[in-house]
Amino acid sequence: MKAQRAAVPRPPRVRARTTSIAAFVVLAALIPTTASASGTQEIEVGLPYVCTLPSGQLPTTVRISAEFPERADAGETFSPSGVTTTVELPAEAVADLTGRGAAQVRAATRLEVGVAQNEATAKATWRGGTEPVVLPGSGPLTLVSKGDVPSVAGRGDGDLTFAAGTLAVDLALDPADPAGTDPAGTDPAAPRSAATGPGPGSDSGSGSGPDSLTIGCALAEDAPGQGLLATVRVGADGSPSPGGSPSGPDGASRTPDREAQGHGREERQGDRSPEVLETAPGAAPDRDDVPPCRYDEQHPPTDVSLNAYVTGYANVNKMKGAAHLPPSCLLIEQGIPVDGPPDPEHIIFDTVSWANLHYQGRKETPPFPSTFLSFDFAPVKATMVLEQTGPIRIDSRIKLRLSDFTTVTDTYVRAPLVAHVTDLEVNGTPLDVGPDCRTETSLTSADPDPANYPGDHLVLYGRGEQLIGQEATGYLLLSGGTLSGETSIPAFTGCGTADGEDLDRLLTASVSGPGNHIKQVQGQTCAIAAPVFPTPETPGQCTEDLQPYEIPVAER
Repeated sequence: MKAQRAAVPRPPRVRARTTSIAAFVVLAALIPTTASASGTQEIEVGLPYVCTLPSGQLPTTVRISAEFPERADAGETFSPSGVTTTVELPAEAVADLTGRGAAQVRAATRLEVGVAQNEATAKATWRGGTEPVVLPGSGPLTLVSKGDVPSVAGRGDGDLTFAAGTLAVDLALDPADPAGTDPAGTDPAAPRSAATGPGPGSDSGSGSGPDSLTIGCALAEDAPGQGLLATVRVGADGSPSPGGSPSGPDGASRTPDREAQGHGREERQGDRSPEVLETAPGAAPDRDDVPPCRYDEQHPPTDVSLNAYVTGYANVNKMKGAAHLPPSCLLIEQGIPVDGPPDPEHIIFDTVSWANLHYQGRKETPPFPSTFLSFDFAPVKATMVLEQTGPIRIDSRIKLRLSDFTTVTDTYVRAPLVAHVTDLEVNGTPLDVGPDCRTETSLTSADPDPANYPGDHLVLYGRGEQLIGQEATGYLLLSGGTLSGETSIPAFTGCGTADGEDLDRLLTASVSGPGNHIKQVQGQTCAIAAPVFPTPETPGQCTEDLQPYEIPVAER
């Protein structure tokens, strides 16, 4: 017998040396890239751009600020930090947006950055996002975009230069400030649309629907230094190029040929392209870049089946860092509400739902790699997976306040998850951790009700609120939102091989411990039994093949 869907209305929001090195390489997927530079250079560069809008091409000022190391060793990985891209669109652009019915906008920026060393070049994409911005009554519109950027490593000696190239600004247009939202962005629980724009595949100057617009911008021909942002000395004899005159693609500068300087080598490692190691998230990924999230013959849906993507960040206190957990598929069986405890001021319902991660038929996340520096000099790349050891339980208490019919929902997600390290490379050399390198038990949290929920599991909490007729804020199972919690990382076991070293104690000493913050974002669910397909008027809940329409973006 199939369970019948409870008559609970969906909220209206739909956008809504090996041993020593091993001690520092565990859970590499949770550790960010850092640099061992002896000093830091702060840059702030204002550049002229020309942006294409519906009304035509308009001059635009773009200011880019960031911190770079002054120098790095050959092969050393680093990431520019504190990256901010400020786009000042002229008044004519504001008129274009208001003419499309917008009262406020949210933006996601994609700045192409040319990276060059000697005669070799590479490209990186710097992504960022803004809080909602109310359109001004007059004058220009200023968008301040912040986000993480890719890690970079020079392959040999010679200056490593960074130069700004093309810029795309994806705008989500809101007709008005919805009641219950926080346009100033001061409320961390305020809802945010995961899809902040039409995505990288959109055409410049034309949106994918009435609620979005992509603006394409090109560096002006008279831009000073051809967009040069920074020069980082790489190697023992690397030195900044005098005057920083760029000549590479996208304005990236090049140092003179080292053979002409009397430093000829049979093999010049510096002529290999600089390595762009990974792109940190900052905007909604393309659907081709996330795993499928659909039910199948082995996992058939029921009348109460939902699916959704989840993503986020996790901290490792001992390493003073956080890392991105990429979008993962969650298959959910929605529970039937039952009467909760009596309350004179509220009507209370309790719901228990169950969920499983779903990746290639297994209850786990996709493998996710990360690159960082061990001992501040050895590049390390590792891959890990979070594996379920039991079902994920989702407890929601819905309280309808009788005085004003406001609904408040408290949700606890209890997930038994083991961290499994699968692959590891140190300075390009594989380090064999064996097939069973994992935490002894699940990641653990302090449960608010340990008597009823014993055992080891991670606990995440979210609260949602909704006034009848208004958009929901915070987290609700159906419409998604932000969940957060703290976890202890248990000791490790099974790390190493029979004929190698036992790495368990070293890994445990390096990473295991309490107080590691986790912040997860769940996207809008797809209701399998009664999908709502995407239309220009409604962003939708399901794709035509019954996958979640919304792919969320991780938030720090």
